[in-house]
Amino acid sequence: MASLLTHPPSSIPVPTVSRSRHNRLKVWKSRNLPGISNSRRISVHRRSICYANTSPFEPSPITYAPENEETANIFESMNSSQEPAKPSTTKTEPFIAQLQYLRKPLWLVGPAILLVTGVVPTLWLPIASIFMGPTIATLLSLTGLDCIFNLGASLFLLIADSTARTAQPCCNKPPHAYKFWNTLANVTGFFVPLLVLFCSRRGLLEPQLPFISFAVLLGPYFLLLSVQMLTEMLTWHWGSPVWLVAPVVYEAYRLLQLMRGLGLGAELAAPDWMVHTVRGLVCGWVLVLGVQLMRIAWYAGFTSSHSSSSSSVDDY
Repeated sequence: MASLLTHPPSSIPVPTVSRSRHNRLKVWKSRNLPGISNSRRISVHRRSICYANTSPFEPSPITYAPENEETANIFESMNSSQEPAKPSTTKTEPFIAQLQYLRKPLWLVGPAILLVTGVVPTLWLPIASIFMGPTIATLLSLTGLDCIFNLGASLFLLIADSTARTAQPCCNKPPHAYKFWNTLANVTGFFVPLLVLFCSRRGLLEPQLPFISFAVLLGPYFLLLSVQMLTEMLTWHWGSPVWLVAPVVYEAYRLLQLMRGLGLGAELAAPDWMVHTVRGLVCGWVLVLGVQLMRIAWYAGFTSSHSSSSSSVDDY
């Protein structure tokens, strides 16, 4: 001890650290500090999550077990409750019943329009008031009568379409075979008189008939036949339920039109071949009209059998 006191302070060995080693230690500490701080942060975060779920002050959630295991899932009930409610038909039923009640008078209005515009002028109007010789005035008068009928027929078909349509949409397209045979009958009835006129102009039929006389006899016939073809094509395209009735309406009036032509033939002193042509047209259209009525009867039987078969399937 005394020896230590006797030595000067400079002679005591003091441990020293070099500057370069001191810098290395600083660099090593600075590199390791972020990792240490991150590990502490992670541990604190984990610890906070653990303590957040196990707080003694929060009450435990109450769970309810369903009494019956066959009850629907809560999520299914929520999805079903979110579905839009179907509109009730009780509000629309009185309106439909009132509409059906308003349609009942149309069953008499439509045929009355057809009677007034088609049959009455042809049967009760004297021919002397219309026929003024083989002139343009006579042709225009006859065409005007047919135009009045065409207006009444269009109104009748519109009324029939409104009464035949139902609230449930259904397919009203006619079969292709029906379209083919109906078009064939119309085209044949259109070109046969033209073929007779062509033979008369070629001198194959004697005596020749002037063109104005031929136009007075069959001009309105060609016009109304063209209107019928157009009406039928429109009913096919629109899917109207009157596609089976439209040919009957026009073909029934065509018989009256041709019978009127026979009366005018006597006034015009038409040759025999022309009178026979008109009679042949009457017979041909009577045959076509009979086929149309047979089709209506077949369609009625087909729909009744189809409805009965569908009802029996529903019963099973």
